[in-house]
Amino acid sequence: MITRSPSLLHCSAPDEPDLPAPGGWQRQLAGAIRDPAELCRRLGLDASLVPGAEAGHSLFEVRVPEAFAARMRHADPQDPLLRQVLPLSDEQSTPSGYVTDPLQEAQHTARRGLIHKYAGRVLLITSPACAVNCRYCFRRHFPYQDNAPSRSQWDDTLDYLRDDVSLREAILSGGDPLAASDRQLSWLVERLDAISHLKRLRMHTRLPVVIPDRVDGPLLDWLGKTRLQKVMVLHINHANEIDDAVIRACQRLARSGVTLLNQSVILKGVNDSVDALEALSERLFEAGILPYYLHAFDPVVGAAHFDVSDQRADALVDELRTRLPGFLMPTLVREIPGEASKTPL
Repeated sequence: MITRSPSLLHCSAPDEPDLPAPGGWQRQLAGAIRDPAELCRRLGLDASLVPGAEAGHSLFEVRVPEAFAARMRHADPQDPLLRQVLPLSDEQSTPSGYVTDPLQEAQHTARRGLIHKYAGRVLLITSPACAVNCRYCFRRHFPYQDNAPSRSQWDDTLDYLRDDVSLREAILSGGDPLAASDRQLSWLVERLDAISHLKRLRMHTRLPVVIPDRVDGPLLDWLGKTRLQKVMVLHINHANEIDDAVIRACQRLARSGVTLLNQSVILKGVNDSVDALEALSERLFEAGILPYYLHAFDPVVGAAHFDVSDQRADALVDELRTRLPGFLMPTLVREIPGEASKTPL
């Protein structure tokens, strides 16, 4: 069993020369590209040749930070990063079996913004916002307006956690939890820290990937103060998402005692090849991140064009296993509503 020293678990933000300026990430978030035509223009593409971009944007708005757009290949409409964020006419199709709540999360909302599906852990909708709007997102239709707790409602949620002594882990999710301010996150984590039966703080986030400057001094400060073991599950689908700035952000997190894992989704036209999946695992490890889950596609309305069959996914993973050591192999899983855990395929 690997343990971390108390100095790592309780450290404050390190005095590092590469720390981004505080608040810079918020300016980048506010300046994200929010127009599909503008995104195409930046990449040297003719927006008129992208059918359905405007219609898709009206269904689920485009949001792409400049730092993420800069990693896309110029004048390549098939770029795997671009495909994740650019609306297409395919989004307007509604094949049978595709629904707005594929994981049936509404049935497990125990409090406003609190989802309790699995034993020992609860998920908190910490922020309704994301830094990037991924077209395949299973929560693209999530009723965030009904799951944004006020301060008094957060107190009710915290009472729920205090009363259930079987809970060991609080998961911050969203949206993206790191889209919330450090002041709000510090307030929440301090209160989670005071619940004695909680052992771990897990965060599911894409922000350190799409805006690496999010990992700044104020974030590292409140992370360093908690007694809870810290796990950050990043969401990276393709090796090209990881540039030097992402690696430096991950190094800052690791030095603050954060265990870094990755979950990805198998997506048609993005990473549905053995070469792409192998390159992703290798690049993750270079950045200090361990592959964790490879999710089978969730059938959410508007994203059917990303679907990869379970049979195809199984075949890819079988071949991938011949190329990678076990510690770089993500577990292929499907989340089935009503099951007690993720289901390995």
